[in-house]
Amino acid sequence: METYLNSVKKEFARYKSLGDKTFAQVTDRGLFWRYNPESNSIATIVKHLAGNMLSRWTDFLTTDGEKPWRNRDTEFEDEISTRQQLMDRWEEGWACLFAALDTINEENWHNTIYIRNEPHSLTDAINRQLAHYPYHVGQIVFIGKMISEAEWTSLSVPKGKSEEFNAEKMQGNADSNGLRARLPS
Repeated sequence: METYLNSVKKEFARYKSLGDKTFAQVTDRGLFWRYNPESNSIATIVKHLAGNMLSRWTDFLTTDGEKPWRNRDTEFEDEISTRQQLMDRWEEGWACLFAALDTINEENWHNTIYIRNEPHSLTDAINRQLAHYPYHVGQIVFIGKMISEAEWTSLSVPKGKSEEFNAEKMQGNADSNGLRARLPS
């Protein structure tokens, strides 16, 4: 349980970090840019993520993850109008998620978690969100990259730098992952 939870927290933190690094590269105006009227801005995606996080993780061990006070449809309406409002919503959602994860222990590990009245194991409920949030963070990063164009700084391995990146990561580690030990001499 502890190993799984540590892994989950690390993955959620990694995706939050990708969003944070994207916001740092996008202008205030860019946070509200939409490709067309049917697409979402970064601000709209953040509003949806925060709404989902607050609904799913508030009292998640004892109440259904689709709270009666949540109005999902309004999450896609433009309401956020400043960077500060966007960041406040972003941080509020993630704080709720991480606080909820910190409440998991041996005693409640086998609780049934409900989302829209559908029963989930605790692991399945967490994994469901661990699949959902990166999907939207990927959208945020993609929009940020489109808006920033040539000014964009890669959040992973920069284009054309894979060999250099791998050489740096693998330097001195050839034996640490056991690959060399398995190769015939």
